[in-house]
Amino acid sequence: MIEDAGRVRVERVSPATEGRALAYLARSPYENVFITYLLRSDFSAPTRERIFVAIDDSGVTGAAYFGRQVSLAGEPAAIAAFAAEAHRHRGERMLMGPREAIEAYWARVHLWHVPPRAVRERQLVMAVDRKRLRRNERAVTVRPARLDEWTAVADNSAAMIAGELDYDPHRFSPDFGPNVRHMIEQRLWWVGESLGRLVFFCNIGPWCEQTTQLQGIWSPPEMRGKGLATAALAAICDRLLEDSPTLSLYVNDFNAPAIALYERVGFETASEYRTMLF
Repeated sequence: MIEDAGRVRVERVSPATEGRALAYLARSPYENVFITYLLRSDFSAPTRERIFVAIDDSGVTGAAYFGRQVSLAGEPAAIAAFAAEAHRHRGERMLMGPREAIEAYWARVHLWHVPPRAVRERQLVMAVDRKRLRRNERAVTVRPARLDEWTAVADNSAAMIAGELDYDPHRFSPDFGPNVRHMIEQRLWWVGESLGRLVFFCNIGPWCEQTTQLQGIWSPPEMRGKGLATAALAAICDRLLEDSPTLSLYVNDFNAPAIALYERVGFETASEYRTMLF
């Protein structure tokens, strides 16, 4: 046992608790896809050492990842226990999770924690399935990005990150370019092409049995307002729904153009996130 908070104890995930943690996370797959993905797909020691579960007499009541990104899921007592555990884990660059959980966690740690440089108070978690998907007949070719396009993919991804996180990965993340190339090799980056130009970009983020999360969604400013992003995203979703029962994403509530795009494609709001950047 690592920490007690009332009747809840927090401990590192183990073979004995992993199945119960996954069952708990599966109750809210859109909210919990990141931690679920780590549990199902990343068996490296550094990752496993950073995944924790909250347990009471009823079983697993929450899960958390204390890495450079801290992610939380859990009942109120579990969030309180994770907040007590947080003293042992410092230096994260991002805190994110279901809105109510993050608000409750931050209320307990803010007196000693470094203040955030930015807060995304409310982010809509949106999802679409085959039934809700609205196809678009506009002539946009969609496909996995090619490795010879990695520079264009990286530059557009960096522009999206700079706008969203106020952070230039080209300058401050030496692994950014290699990571983009690796993702392209894994067929995780998708592009939309029209008249010989790349007009849309997105990548496959974490996934689980119930959903695949889309990230990095971006259309160059000069390509906007022409219906190209709607057509490209709808076509990419059509392809990806061949392998995943649903697709999900999250978006800041103040990003009205992006929300309108997702709604045109058929995405509907399922939950809410909150993100804090440090």
